[in-house]
Formats: sequence, C-alpha cells, structure tokens
Amino acid sequence: MSITDGFDLISNHAYAEKGVPHDLWTRLRAESPVHRCHPAGFAPFWAITKHADVCEISKQPDAFSSADGIILLENGQEEVVRDSQGFGAMRVIIEMDPPEHRAYRNVTSPVFTPRAVKALDAAIDRSAREVVDRLAGETGEGECDFANDVAAAHPLRILSTMLGVPRESEPDILRLTNELFANDDPDLQREGEDRQQAAIQLGLELYQLFDKIIQDRRANPRDDLASLLANATIDGEPMGMMETVGYYLITFSAGHDTTKNALVGGMRALLEHPDQFEKLKQHPELVESAVEEIVRWTSPVNYMKRVATRDYELRGQSIRTGDNVILFYASANRDEEVFVDPFDFRIDRSPNRHLGFGIGEHFCLGANLARRSQRALLLELARRMDWAELAGEPQQIHSGFVVGLKKLPMRYRIKPAA
Repeated sequence: MSITDGFDLISNHAYAEKGVPHDLWTRLRAESPVHRCHPAGFAPFWAITKHADVCEISKQPDAFSSADGIILLENGQEEVVRDSQGFGAMRVIIEMDPPEHRAYRNVTSPVFTPRAVKALDAAIDRSAREVVDRLAGETGEGECDFANDVAAAHPLRILSTMLGVPRESEPDILRLTNELFANDDPDLQREGEDRQQAAIQLGLELYQLFDKIIQDRRANPRDDLASLLANATIDGEPMGMMETVGYYLITFSAGHDTTKNALVGGMRALLEHPDQFEKLKQHPELVESAVEEIVRWTSPVNYMKRVATRDYELRGQSIRTGDNVILFYASANRDEEVFVDPFDFRIDRSPNRHLGFGIGEHFCLGANLARRSQRALLLELARRMDWAELAGEPQQIHSGFVVGLKKLPMRYRIKPAA
C-alpha cells in the first residue's frame, strides 16, 4: 500500500483539518523521498521531500520551470487563475524563468540588500514599538489574537510605507491578501458562490488599488520602492503594465503573508517552549538565530511547484518531461540528514541551513527585509513581555501553499515603553 496518494500533502482543507503533515513527510523522507502522487481532484505530481533533492532541483531552472505556475491547483481552477480579466492578466516575477527572471529581479534587488534595508531601521523599529504599545494599553495586561492584532499589523505597516499605500488603505490590503492566499478558507475567502467570478473581482480590485499608486508615482516620483517599480525599465523599455502590477502584487502579498505567518507561528512556538522564550529574554543577542529557527520551524512557504522541461532521473525515479514536481520546503527543513534533532525548537540552533527562503534562482528577494522586521518585533516582545500564555485553541488557515495560523488567542502582561 502506498504511503500516501498526496492529497493530505496538497489539499488546503487537509491542512486546516489535520495540520501540517510532518508524519507523512517523515515517512516519505525515509521510504520514498521522490514519491509519485495521484491525489483525487488534482493533477499527478512528484513529492520531493529531502533537503538535498529540493536544492538540486531548485538550482536547475532550465530543467524545472516555474512558468506554468508555482501552485498545484485543483482540477478546474486553472481556468479561474488564467482568466485574462483577473490574475491571468498579471505577470509575476516568481513565475518567470531565466533569463527573463533575472532581468526583472534586477529591477528591485538593490532595494533589498542588507545596506538598503538598514536605511529602514528607524521605521521598522517604530512599527514594532507601536504594535507592542497598542497591546500594552493603559494597564499592560490583556488578551489579543496575535495573528491579526500583531503578526499581520507589523509587516503590513512596513510594506505599506515602502509601496506607497496610505495608512487608511491598509485594512483593504490585509483583506485582499487574505482572500488571495486563503481562497478556500470559509473565514477569509472572498464572498460569492461563483468562485471564478470572485477571483476575477479580486484581481480587478488589486489591479485598481495598485494602478492608482503607479499612476501617482509616474506623475510624482519619489525616492521609494513604489516609484522604482512604477518607472522601471527592462532592456531599455518601460516595464509593461501587467508586469508592473504583478510586481506590486507579489512584493506585497508574498512579503506580507509569509512574514506574518512566520511571526504568528514563532510566537506559538515560544509559548509552547517557554524555556526558549526565557532564553531569548535573557540573551537578546540570540535574536538573529531565533529568527532563522522560527523560519525553519514554521516554513511559511510550504512548497513550490515546478514542471520538468526534460526527462530527469532522481534517486532512481524517472521524472518525465511535463511532470509536476512539488518541492516541500517544510519537509526539507525537518530532514534528519541535515538538522540535528529537527523536531526540537532551539533558538540558538547552529548551523541552520534551512530552506525557508528557498534556494537558487528564486531565493526570496525580500529575505533581508523579512529577517529585519521579525528581529525588531521579537526583540520588542522579549524586552517587554513579562509573561504570556495561550488563551484558546490556535486555528490553521485553509491553505497548503502559504501555511500558517489565522488565529492565535493569547493573554499577556507587557511592560510600558521605556
């Protein structure tokens, strides 16, 4: 009997109902690391679960293409996503192969270098302080939903500042990114029985929001990321409108939801491992390694899809041209051959060769910003949080792609700002 048909590895609802399938991945890594899956309702795919194999495939974009999309869609959803009136009209860098991908990546790569991100230090620290100040209130004690009150608010403020989104529009951006990545979640999905029409409307609303900013920055350019994208050129020609809007979309959605899910998953890990939270309070210099461990532990981007462009043999399995290949980063980040005691959460883990930001051609462009924003909030919480505990059951988002919690109820006591 096969270990799995792959349904629980890929179904959005399976993640919400059963959680992240670490038990299945552990078996697959040991018994069938390149595993052929035929899940009901989805196209067949190869499940790649070992760290070394994810690295091998990721470093060969000529043999494994991103151009057909990075998510394994349910049967029938391709029509919705490719619709020319919605998301199908937008082109995003994450679905480009070289050399095109490199040309588009070069547009913003200078903005995300460590030196460039350092220029944002004051804004990032201010955002973290303001979020924790709101939690503290007048008494310093209270309850919150960490997922929405804290983890969503902090990266949203930073990205809104960089991309020119007015503060009053931030709730709209939060709603739209939730609808984008949690389109199967009954609490977060866009309303409407017709899922295709809902997706079209979501795409149009995102387009209109970003188009307004683009037109403003073209008429009144400033020294910011929004202006850089609005006025970018590729090979000496202005970047196309669909590529420009797509760039805004991927920068905002990927940058926000992944960081949010790392933060909320990291807080849950700290609450469930109070010795590690205490260690961070006593040794704030561990914050950098703590962020790396949180990214490994949570793996917010659960997987990426690739399509084989030629026949390829891996661990004795014959991958054929046109086959879907799913790179499970969350499994690679628990690989026993790479990580000592991979199911232990340790904020001082070293070395930590996690793949939470990917590897190779599509390594996360915003990794430096994500790390810096997480460090700021973790440090602020470690300095000021006297105690904290769960105040209810965490709830998982109905999503198998960008994975995380939609609710993390907690109670706490926080020191006032110094």
